[in-house]
Amino acid sequence: MSSLSVTLIQTALHWEDKASNLQMLEQKINSITEKTHIVVLPEMFSTGFSMRPEALAETMQGETVAWMKRIATEKRIILTGSAIIEEEGQYYNRLIWMLPNGQYGYYNKRHLFAFAGEDQHYSGGDQRFIASVNGWKINLLVCYDLRFPVWARQQYTAEGFEYDVLIYVANWPERRNTAWKTLLQARAIENQCYVVGVNRVGKDGNDIYHSGDSMVVTALGEVLYHKEHDEDVVTIQLEKEALQAVREKLPFWKDADQFDLFI
Repeated sequence: MSSLSVTLIQTALHWEDKASNLQMLEQKINSITEKTHIVVLPEMFSTGFSMRPEALAETMQGETVAWMKRIATEKRIILTGSAIIEEEGQYYNRLIWMLPNGQYGYYNKRHLFAFAGEDQHYSGGDQRFIASVNGWKINLLVCYDLRFPVWARQQYTAEGFEYDVLIYVANWPERRNTAWKTLLQARAIENQCYVVGVNRVGKDGNDIYHSGDSMVVTALGEVLYHKEHDEDVVTIQLEKEALQAVREKLPFWKDADQFDLFI
């Protein structure tokens, strides 16, 4: 059975300052000494959770994606996190999945956070993106998506489980951190998968405090890692054998409702 090493970077962000964020994140990535397959950055890692895409957005040929490509190639890692992207006159909160060979996939955040006006500035996505790494399938989602279990719901087919790991990148405020922590565990239990949640720390440009609370959770809802308030760079190894054992010993998935997801 294969294992999967995932590095979480929980960090404060420089408000709407791309150059400072990319420099800071590169230093943190350079500090990683363990072998790792995937490095996960927070939501809107180059700017913070800004509602000014008109001023901050880049294309997929812009500085941030070029930086991701260079780092992934130099470090021989998969690098992922979301950034503000413009495409055909629309703005997206786009999670980018950058491979070491420079190829990439992406996911446009489906559920836009209307409470903060995100739906007034960004366009929502309508396709999930599930990546494959080292025999693992990984479902990639962004922040507010966590509150909508249908969008993350595991599909069971003759080919097996749709995915093995859920990754959420976020700028989730401390004032609602009970929901964040509870729902990360719920998504892991109900989908019988690992869940990785990477959140920022510190105050943003709107004076909103983020406690981090980045977590790694097993299919049983057990917390393998949790860090609040402080910046941290940590590598966690996920074990396919342990995941398979849970799915075989507790085959709740066999009783799941069959459904089709229409957009």
